Amino acid sequence: MAKIFIYPTTSLILSDMVTRFGHTPLGSAIAIRERVQTAGLESAPLQITPEEPKKGLHWAAVEVPSGVRGRMALYGPMVEQCDAAIIINNADLAFGCMGCARTNELLKFLLRQKNMPRLELEYPRTEDEGTQFVAAIKRFLVDLGGKK
Repeated sequence: MAKIFIYPTTSLILSDMVTRFGHTPLGSAIAIRERVQTAGLESAPLQITPEEPKKGLHWAAVEVPSGVRGRMALYGPMVEQCDAAIIINNADLAFGCMGCARTNELLKFLLRQKNMPRLELEYPRTEDEGTQFVAAIKRFLVDLGGKK
């Protein structure tokens, strides 16, 4: 099964759909859980160590705000290991808030540059669009070898 980067990375709906079709979702919940469960975490409310922004330099320049670098320390390794991606553009805040426009732009750029299967959809605004939205995601996941 494929490792699928989900965007917005906080979307539990996408994470659940990816899991239901037998794939592994790559999103912020998993990355943050690993950091929270790690013994010796120095800044639990921030869920990163002082080293995280330095690690983020691999994906973002030093001139980029430390918040972007810190987030990229979480997301960058997932982008590198993913086999495919689902990107939802203009998502409603309830679908998965990302919190940092510059990180979002960088993530989308990196995902689009990677040679891999990628599904990009607009967030649905009507019931019919919602039905088509779920069907498109299902087709994509099945085409990647997921459960039917």
